[in-house]
Amino acid sequence: MFNFQTGETLLIDKPLGWTSFDVVNKVRYTIKHKLGVKKIKVGHAGTLDPLATGLLIVCTGKFTKKINEYQGLPKIYTGSLTLGATTPSYDKETAIDATFPIEHIDSQLLEKARQQFLGDIQQFPPMFSAIKVDGVALYKQARRGKKVEVKARPVHIFDFDFTKIELPEIAFEVNCSKGTYIRSLAYDLGKALDSGAYLSSLCRTKIGNFKLEDAWNLTELVEHIEQS
Repeated sequence: MFNFQTGETLLIDKPLGWTSFDVVNKVRYTIKHKLGVKKIKVGHAGTLDPLATGLLIVCTGKFTKKINEYQGLPKIYTGSLTLGATTPSYDKETAIDATFPIEHIDSQLLEKARQQFLGDIQQFPPMFSAIKVDGVALYKQARRGKKVEVKARPVHIFDFDFTKIELPEIAFEVNCSKGTYIRSLAYDLGKALDSGAYLSSLCRTKIGNFKLEDAWNLTELVEHIEQS
């Protein structure tokens, strides 16, 4: 039995196409309707892009105080990237803006490039991201065609493995620190290969010790709350 006002930590498998705030709003609306209350605290611990799926931690009530703690935990992602092209958003949200050769890419070059992204690295966030510069989210400025200077940020990559290589597609798994943009990792890998790359799919499978396999399907969670 849930006690949302005292506090709950909900593990949710975010659906494709939903923003993290969409999920939070759906959960908040369902709880408010079920409990008959006008206000309840609900928040998430780490954004997933709309085109990504996987583990999203949603906290309610007094447990929203744990959000900063959860955000600081390392994360594991699986996904795929496409070599030979780039997009402004570094993923499939925007159309391809440039193409590059991939004929020179072999297993030796791939391994050399992969090694460059292990440990402490400096990473530039994508222009299509929620990071704010001068109080305005980068993605809003990018959609207006504005160019904004973005500073590199330190992140840590614990592991970055290629799980399947069928060029131009590469499947991967990455274990990384908070603040890591997998879209930027894909883009930077493309440059390291003297080519281009964009993220074609992404799923977050783990946050600290929280696992995707233990997460609720959002529709089933909503039904469970309504029927409880």
